[in-house]
Amino acid sequence: MSEPTQEIPADEKPTSFSVFYSCMRCGTQVSQSELTRLPEIKCICGFRVFTKVRPPVVKTIKAF
Repeated sequence: MSEPTQEIPADEKPTSFSVFYSCMRCGTQVSQSELTRLPEIKCICGFRVFTKVRPPVVKTIKAF
């Protein structure tokens, strides 16, 4: 017997890319969707400054 599948709401479906932000004080990583749900942009430690976490992929461009 298979278990019933639950429908994931449209705002919580994973996208092809996800943006993460890191708190400058404590380093906690938060996704963009979690930040949009909050009434104000603030970390759990109370700090309000975030930096965008860059992906670990390094792009190389061939010079002409």
